[in-house]
Amino acid sequence: MRTAPGGDGGPESLREIGLLLDRIWPILRSITGEGVRETLAILSEVAPLQRIEVPSATRAFDWTVPPEWVVREAYVITPTGERILDVRENGLHLLNYSAPFRGRLTRAQLDEHLHSLPDLPQAIPYLTSYYEPRWGFCISQRQREELPEGDYEVVIDTEHIQGSLSIGEAVLPGSEAGEVLISTYTCHPALANELSGMVVAAFLHRRLSRWPARRLTYRFVFAPATIGAIAYLSLRGEQLRRSLLAGYVMTCVGAGERFTFKRSRRGDTLADRAALHVLGQLPEPPRVLDFFPSGGDERQYCSPGFNLPVASVMRSMYGSYPEYHTSLDDRELVTPATLRESIDVYERILRALDENRRYVSRVPMCEPQLGARGLYGTLGSRDRAAPTNALLWLLNYADGEHDLLAVAGKSGIALAELARAGVLCREAGLVSEAVA
Repeated sequence: MRTAPGGDGGPESLREIGLLLDRIWPILRSITGEGVRETLAILSEVAPLQRIEVPSATRAFDWTVPPEWVVREAYVITPTGERILDVRENGLHLLNYSAPFRGRLTRAQLDEHLHSLPDLPQAIPYLTSYYEPRWGFCISQRQREELPEGDYEVVIDTEHIQGSLSIGEAVLPGSEAGEVLISTYTCHPALANELSGMVVAAFLHRRLSRWPARRLTYRFVFAPATIGAIAYLSLRGEQLRRSLLAGYVMTCVGAGERFTFKRSRRGDTLADRAALHVLGQLPEPPRVLDFFPSGGDERQYCSPGFNLPVASVMRSMYGSYPEYHTSLDDRELVTPATLRESIDVYERILRALDENRRYVSRVPMCEPQLGARGLYGTLGSRDRAAPTNALLWLLNYADGEHDLLAVAGKSGIALAELARAGVLCREAGLVSEAVA
């Protein structure tokens, strides 16, 4: 898919994007642990992050931050002496958050702790057991069926300690206090479309840091799924309730030609309107879904107690593609070019938010004479030029109630064109910006 023209473009090369993805791809990550901290350190080379450590056993609303998971090694030795299911070769092999275990088991006993997908015999599933102690391995159905009879040596050298949950945060201040949130996940190991949000968010932060000026403040959050957002809201929720104008949960942005938009719980917030405006200009229209209370962390941000204006812009949405949460969601599924397209689209959405204004006409009685101010052609014709049309739409709805996104929706004119018209009218003394 090629995005529509009009974006700012970015300084990052496809090589840079691919290199960052390659560096974080093999790291063994979970909702806590050194893998998350290592990942945040790498991402900080692109988007400087402040690290927040939430201690184990911290209460966060109805949840408790779990113990930190430490993994030293995990593998199985077959009856023929072959070492298989080594977590160091593929982080998906070990049941995420697995309890420790050592012992010799028969083939039948081992099988009780193996997880595979009969309908995808070549794939290794990604499974977790964060809140119920158990041990196990994930294996392809094909390899599972080929395991010989005999005794197996099982080694899972893991530990659950009183450590912490790590969150990365970066705030780019603007001239106004209103905030936009970008929240993405840090917990998925070796799942390319799932971890694509980290790469896109890092480079998006760098792009915004290079804007000549920002009206709004942009808050980037890198946190493990569910418990990370819950812990973050326990720390920053009241501030977000006061200042958040729009937000997006960024996930699954690396695979798929067509974009998917999941509305906020309210459905008609500034986040919804800005995203739908930009996505509607793409060559291929997006798939639009109403909010549903499962899937991503939008369900935490949109929970009844907060009900924040947070939506989600994705490509192939979680659960909707066959490779989801399996080893088939690999590096071949995601390309640097697709990731850069996602960066472009997100930047356009944030640009639309930053340029959105409400104006009040200073010449409200009938149409101002644009020609006298050099804003209208002096030779009449059958066709009205697009820039002039944008001026007329903007001036007619400069009533302090309609913002540029609303005018764009009524007129079909791109917000960027209306924003330019707003600057011209303001410079000509025809409008002033409405006070919030």
